[in-house]
Amino acid sequence: MEETNEAPVVVAVGDEDCEAALAFAGQEASRTGCGVHLLHVAPAFVHGSDSILVQSTDVEEVGRRTLHLALEHARDVLPPSTAITSELLVGGIVDSLREATADAPMVVVQHRDLSRMRRLVTRSVTNGLGAHARVPIVSVPSWWSPRRAPGQEPRVTVGVDVPVRSEQVLRTAVAAAQARGATLHALHAWKVAGIYDDITVARTLAEAWAERAGQEVRAALEALGPEAAGAPLVVETRHGPAAEALVEASRSSDLLVVGRHDPMVPLGSHLGPVARGVLHESHCPVLLVDPHSRTHARP
Repeated sequence: MEETNEAPVVVAVGDEDCEAALAFAGQEASRTGCGVHLLHVAPAFVHGSDSILVQSTDVEEVGRRTLHLALEHARDVLPPSTAITSELLVGGIVDSLREATADAPMVVVQHRDLSRMRRLVTRSVTNGLGAHARVPIVSVPSWWSPRRAPGQEPRVTVGVDVPVRSEQVLRTAVAAAQARGATLHALHAWKVAGIYDDITVARTLAEAWAERAGQEVRAALEALGPEAAGAPLVVETRHGPAAEALVEASRSSDLLVVGRHDPMVPLGSHLGPVARGVLHESHCPVLLVDPHSRTHARP
């Protein structure tokens, strides 16, 4: 293995196959010259008001075996030059992952295709990390492959909610597109509140809204300065639910970049319905960005 000074991409591995997550991490390692760090949390239970961790030697032993299998698999599928490290933790899965990866440049998790009922029961690790972690989280669908469909050009799609408040999300998407030699697809979906969205929106209203939204997206990109230049750009405005538009765009994208929700109150959702829907339905990896972070997500 080659030595590298770049901080490694962290892959959260569980007790199931992590082929897709490793494939994505392998691409990042090859592109940036970094290593890959496998992190597994053996679940423990919190007991009583003193939050004492209840665990057994069996839980830790199972965790060691799980991590060993993931490590062996990673050695088989990652490029031979990739520096691979691993780490075992014992505790609450989401809390332990969040604390251990507080300074990571990127955390990759594999999204399982769970039914709605199973998601409610198991509480998705992706949702838990995405809602509270301040570092970039990449959710990779378990069925995803890095191979593109015939004729599909490299494309990074970014969901733009309010353009003037999307600086960090756009900055991250621009860097991701440039790193991949891809077209940047800036997508803004909109709906008119009230009765106008219950009937066919008048053509003049739709055209005016779309034109203004497109101008705002372009202005937000231009405000990034010279770093936004270079990558081919497509700006699209669409009338309809944002999550549906982004999921549809994910079919022809290498990566989908979305921002976390900006809650109005401290106890509000820190993920948001659009990001939550996209994380569970996207056909390509989703990079979830903290819109208030001043650090650059690894593209």
